Amino acid sequence: MTPLILPYATTRPEFATPLAYAGTGSAILGRVTVGRNAWIGPLVLIRADGHVVRVGDDFHIGARSTLHIAHEIFADLIGDRVAIGENSCVHACTVGDDVVIGDNVVVLDGAVVESNAVLESGTTVFPGKRIPGGYVYAGAPAKPVRAIEPGEIAARRAKIVKARDNKMDAPSPVRMPAPGSDIHPTVFIADTATVRGKIRAAANTSIWFSNQFDAGPGEISIGLRTNIQDNTSIRCTTTQGMRIGQDSTVGHNVTIEDCTIGDGCLIGIGSTVRQGTVVQDRVLLAASAVTEPGQVLESGFLYAGNPARKLGALDTGKLALIDTVIGHYCQYAQDFKAAQEALKIGA
Repeated sequence: MTPLILPYATTRPEFATPLAYAGTGSAILGRVTVGRNAWIGPLVLIRADGHVVRVGDDFHIGARSTLHIAHEIFADLIGDRVAIGENSCVHACTVGDDVVIGDNVVVLDGAVVESNAVLESGTTVFPGKRIPGGYVYAGAPAKPVRAIEPGEIAARRAKIVKARDNKMDAPSPVRMPAPGSDIHPTVFIADTATVRGKIRAAANTSIWFSNQFDAGPGEISIGLRTNIQDNTSIRCTTTQGMRIGQDSTVGHNVTIEDCTIGDGCLIGIGSTVRQGTVVQDRVLLAASAVTEPGQVLESGFLYAGNPARKLGALDTGKLALIDTVIGHYCQYAQDFKAAQEALKIGA
């Protein structure tokens, strides 16, 4: 079924009109309302579990992009005539009308992007920031580059919409664990996730929607209660493979190569963990950060930037946040695992 539609806590998505298009592997889940004439690209994930997602009319969202919420804190509210490019994550924030968001953009919790704004590709809007309308923004953090020219919003939107017509849809998600894989029965694997190669997943771990896992010649190993969130890509090209410990979180739209991630870590939205990186226990890698190949991230610290650099020790608030996310995701996983099974029984 395209898109995959699942309820959360008995609430199903609602649509003002039938979708204009929904690409292969897309999913719309839970307390979502979508306006008229929405175009949903392949592997797009719109998930409203711990809060609501509301999307206005004439919405466009490109391949592998994500809309999500912050549990019982921030909804995700999107205005009319918003166009989002590919591999972007608009998370637990408010976006006004006539906004254009490029590829590989991250908008974080509590941010407000006012109407008539443009976020260039690669922009990061930090938590709680207000982005006034009337300007083009770029960088991390997002900063105004210049005023928007007359007609520019419509022209940029048209360019994003035209680009979709020049690309083929994504292949259908597949589940092909290699012989010798060990996946505990309690593990949640979303129906739109692709899993290839040797996988070890301990009890109560979760592999979320639109994820792309390919162990290649190595192995992907995931520890107890760890969650790897929507639209994350793990691709191994060496026998080292990828190992992540227990009680860790990997955020949405993360790119991971052969590496080691310890226990109790949080890998932020839109970040990249390069080959040979060692993330020790209790590390927070900030959103949009990029590690260097072979870099060691020391236990107990926050790292941010491109390249990732140590910013300071984790305080009690950040440590508590890491632990809180684990509890929420264990519950989300149980709920969506049950919803998937119910859908198959009813098919």
